[in-house]
Amino acid sequence: MSDLKIIRAQVIDLRFPTSREHIGSDAVNVDPDYSAAYCILETDHGPSGYGLTFTLGRGTELCVEALKYLSRYAVGRPLSSITDDLGAFYRELTSDSQFRWLGPEKGVIHLATGALINAVWDLYARVQGKPLWRLLAEMEAEEIVRTIDFRYLSDALTPAEATQLLRERRPGMEERLKRLQQTGYPAYTTSVGWFGFSDEKIERLCDEALAEGWTHFKLKVGGRPEDDLRRARLVRSKIGPDRRLMMDANQKWDVSEAIERTRALAEVHPWWMEEPTSPDDILGHARIRREVPQVRIATGEHCHNRVMFKQLMQAGALDFCQIDSCRLAGVNENLAVILLAAKFNIPVCPHAGGVGLCEYVQHLSAFDYLRVSTTLEDRVTEFVDHLHEHFTDPVRIRNAHYQLPEKPGYSAEIYPETLRDYAYPSGRVWS
Repeated sequence: MSDLKIIRAQVIDLRFPTSREHIGSDAVNVDPDYSAAYCILETDHGPSGYGLTFTLGRGTELCVEALKYLSRYAVGRPLSSITDDLGAFYRELTSDSQFRWLGPEKGVIHLATGALINAVWDLYARVQGKPLWRLLAEMEAEEIVRTIDFRYLSDALTPAEATQLLRERRPGMEERLKRLQQTGYPAYTTSVGWFGFSDEKIERLCDEALAEGWTHFKLKVGGRPEDDLRRARLVRSKIGPDRRLMMDANQKWDVSEAIERTRALAEVHPWWMEEPTSPDDILGHARIRREVPQVRIATGEHCHNRVMFKQLMQAGALDFCQIDSCRLAGVNENLAVILLAAKFNIPVCPHAGGVGLCEYVQHLSAFDYLRVSTTLEDRVTEFVDHLHEHFTDPVRIRNAHYQLPEKPGYSAEIYPETLRDYAYPSGRVWS
């Protein structure tokens, strides 16, 4: 790897017309076209690295331009000059004294940073001949900690505490790995309950999911109160009293309304209410959690960065931590939040779906179980059954469990014909 050099970055605006069938629809995002700013890091010899950040259509071009700008930090460099200190590379990307003004560490710039960092990790894992989850799991505690930027975190988690936690939880990894290899990592399905689906379609999809062995189901809410309750009762009647039903309001409500609506929906015993209000309202989430204790609160897919996650945990504002592989700045920052969640004893249940998010988060969940949480209790990772056919190493689900990826890398490589056909606006699908 020492003489492998990154010589070029190709960036593609990739969009899929999912809005035509209401796939991904919720109370706020009513017509999403699943999209990605997609990055290919080419080397002078050997493999390429593939990375992306997820978007919903319009505005993807902004992420593409930011990604083109940030790629200058990788192009022309030996890969080893980055991977020898991945923490320093993260700080280099997030600390540009002029470009940082457009963030800092949030929004379009942070999304683009995640795509580039994910591409570097993908390339690193390919060169090492390992799937990313294994590369991470086999790292020494000190190596993992060095990848993390602890700025603004040390009042909640210090590098020394993180190192000690990783050392203490390393024993037993081989047994945990055997369990993952035998059964996989537990998943839940969101594909049955998109906002734009008719009652008849929800019923049919619930029947199909039950036949496939699913035990955890998520329903989108945030419409009229009577419609939400009708649809929630419908799903509960189909899945029975013992399977878990989660609900997702996608930031639709003000705090007082969220309390009222969550109380009303408590009738059908939801396991959690997800994003009941603005993702930035830390104290609002804490109040909802206090005032509706019978329903647990989940959030995180729109959480800007590790600092906001820290505050959510410190404020007692969430019961489930929903990391996102692209909203945060790639692998490095997700590692920080996984370790924070372990410190606060909060289950990590990643957000997925979209373009490539399932492919990504399966690696993070496996690492979390193998090296950090060491338990599967109350752990479940989102699965949405869309667009996996476009990936060369797609997720594999068996009996509602993610099966461990086996190929080297971060599972982000997309077929060339997909890149050609779905490139926006010139691809065949769009033209």
